[in-house]
Amino acid sequence: MSMTEVQSLERRLHSRHRARTTVYIVVAGGCRRLCRAMNLSATGVFVETSNLGLRKGQRVELAFAINLGAITKLHRRRAIVAHVSRGGTGLMMDASSGR
Repeated sequence: MSMTEVQSLERRLHSRHRARTTVYIVVAGGCRRLCRAMNLSATGVFVETSNLGLRKGQRVELAFAINLGAITKLHRRRAIVAHVSRGGTGLMMDASSGR
């Protein structure tokens, strides 16, 4: 399979980037968990998780910092669990939830 064919299979609208940031996940009831982001895009994040009990479709809140050189920006977003695997959890962020 050529690289063009592989790229045409990709459904993402935004490129993923390796992430070196910590993500706080807040689930219903106020339970907070600290996780490490593996990759990040404009609309989603994949975090390493272990047995958080998250399920596909569940709503969570995220808080994470992005270092932009001299400036660090704190982001808070609502997200939906897109998938859970052995390696972690894919979260789709709600674009309208930026604060």
